Amino acid sequence: MKLGFVTAILPNLSLEEVIKTASEIGYDCVEVMCWPPGKSERRYAGVTHIDITTLTSDSIKEIKDLCATYGVDISGLGYYPNPLTPDQASRTLYKGHIKALIRAAVRLDVPVVNTFIGRDKSKSIEQNWPDFLQVWNEIIGHADAFGVKIGIENCPMKFTEDEWPGGLNMFTTPAVWDKAWKQIPSPNFGLNYDPSHMVLQHMDTSLPIRNYGARLHHIHAKDVVIDKDDIQRHGVFAHPNLWHTPKIPGRGDVDWADFFAALKEVGYDGAVCVEVEDRDYEEHDDLRIQALRESHDYLRKFL
Repeated sequence: MKLGFVTAILPNLSLEEVIKTASEIGYDCVEVMCWPPGKSERRYAGVTHIDITTLTSDSIKEIKDLCATYGVDISGLGYYPNPLTPDQASRTLYKGHIKALIRAAVRLDVPVVNTFIGRDKSKSIEQNWPDFLQVWNEIIGHADAFGVKIGIENCPMKFTEDEWPGGLNMFTTPAVWDKAWKQIPSPNFGLNYDPSHMVLQHMDTSLPIRNYGARLHHIHAKDVVIDKDDIQRHGVFAHPNLWHTPKIPGRGDVDWADFFAALKEVGYDGAVCVEVEDRDYEEHDDLRIQALRESHDYLRKFL
């Protein structure tokens, strides 16, 4: 296994600064954010450390040289929009950029593209299913043609009032995964698995690892605290931001010893990338880097 981090936490740093930081701390890899250039209102979205729309042979060589110089690999290219949004123009844009990322991954020798399935939040999963098949048969077919793995994060994107009732990503439970993989059976179609999202749903964090080892294409390491007093006040059907708090690994409710034991049991040898969404470390870049240092030191012992 390789220990890395998601570059979204360092939006003010250049790609070289990010890779140098990773090397200095002791990380093996980074998942590089590749949003189309421009701003985003969502936290951690809209970060562009590699602009794939302007890739040239020279810029690709520069990126590969950076990785070689600092001894840090790129574990995956990350882009997390809502490809099943009811806005057709946006859907077309998101789908096109994911397909462009697949082609860029080949040129950069990166094995995985990480993203969301998406969801129309006003519809049930069953009502979303025809659009899912239409959009994702096309995307996975593109991934198959280029030999690139797709890692879908199991995040519900259902934390705040504007994301309710259904959330913005339907790929959150084993029941959905089983049905999706039965209908789109490509081995390139897998998970970018984050245990914190199972804690959020009051589910076992290690059971999906043991049950779906072959589908683990990438891993996010994020922790979360469930405030039991706030659940008693608001109930589990209230917006999760009222009763849960993202944390860096080791400061929440994930059992990391069991988590890594499960990864070793199934023979996972890919990337485990820290995803920092802990507000205690957001105020400035020094704190963000501190979060990466603390996360590295805590998780390295499990590897």
